[in-house]
Amino acid sequence: MLATFALAFPAVLFIVDPIGVVPLFVAMTAKDSPEKCRQMALRACVTAAGVLSFFALFGTLVFQVFGVTLAAFRVAGGLLLMLTALDMLRARNPGTKTSEAETEEGAAQEDIAIVPLAMPLLAGPGAIATVMVLMAQHGAGWEAAVPVLAAILISLGLSYLTLRSAHLVKRALKQTGIAILERIFGLILAAIAVQFVFEGGRDLWRG
Repeated sequence: MLATFALAFPAVLFIVDPIGVVPLFVAMTAKDSPEKCRQMALRACVTAAGVLSFFALFGTLVFQVFGVTLAAFRVAGGLLLMLTALDMLRARNPGTKTSEAETEEGAAQEDIAIVPLAMPLLAGPGAIATVMVLMAQHGAGWEAAVPVLAAILISLGLSYLTLRSAHLVKRALKQTGIAILERIFGLILAAIAVQFVFEGGRDLWRG
């Protein structure tokens, strides 16, 4: 369980990437009060945790319904993570999470907690694929579910703490500091993506 958590926690935290969401959150809530920002951050993180937990627990049904093997999904998830990691290494907003049009639309909304903050910024396709692969490759028992769900809850808890202090974080780190952290997270995420693709490709070859 500790080994599973050691793999799951950084994978989930870096794909959720709360630091990378900070500039977007600050831009979209520029006209909102601090209290409203905190409420939206809380609802967004709770919603994202619920979405990721649902797919972690019931995502394996996708494999059964569509006849997709774990190896194939692991390769697909690894490629998706790699695309996100490459954008993070270039300090760019990941295109796999949200587009410029979605960001502009979010800035015009009164409440951004569910869309686009919870989905797709926090619980995007990459995060969903990651938790599904983590659950599937470690079995369907509670030995796999507990560490993966713990990784989700802790990651979203840290995301809430980051977003509720988003203005302070951005002021302290400045754009350069955020870009440096983005690149570090992107490098680690790229290594996790390579591992996913390697293991999935190896199993496909053996199969």
